[in-house]
Amino acid sequence: MARESRSSAGFSADERAAMKEYAAELKAEKQRKGAADKAALDAQDLLEKIAALADGDRETAQKVHAIVTSAAPDLAPKTWYGMPAYYRDGKAVVFFQPAGKFKARYSTLGFNDGAALDDGAMWPTSYALTTIGPAEEKQIAELVRRAAGLP
Repeated sequence: MARESRSSAGFSADERAAMKEYAAELKAEKQRKGAADKAALDAQDLLEKIAALADGDRETAQKVHAIVTSAAPDLAPKTWYGMPAYYRDGKAVVFFQPAGKFKARYSTLGFNDGAALDDGAMWPTSYALTTIGPAEEKQIAELVRRAAGLP
């Protein structure tokens, strides 16, 4: 993954920007605590983040969003470090990292440790995405269902 030059603190400008986005998300969450429409506001934030992506990333993120919400409707859509993510029990389980976020060659579909993808002593936790066709849609849906603990 191409990175901007590192600062003396060890983080690139892109990484610092992601951390600032996460801090803003935490602040917004604190302000929304107890709000009846919190889930709707979180989902709206995610959709706005997707809409603001560059063309290729936006198209891929829209497809991922449609697949995730269809395959595992109980996962809550919300942003995570400024990226579309899907939560279970307050923790991000699945996330989409747009290629443009860190100037990478491809977007990434990732799974955090709360995802139920365990398969022996070693298994993948992220996948490179360049395009999503029918075969990829099927594979993503299966991974998301497993990650969410669904049959």
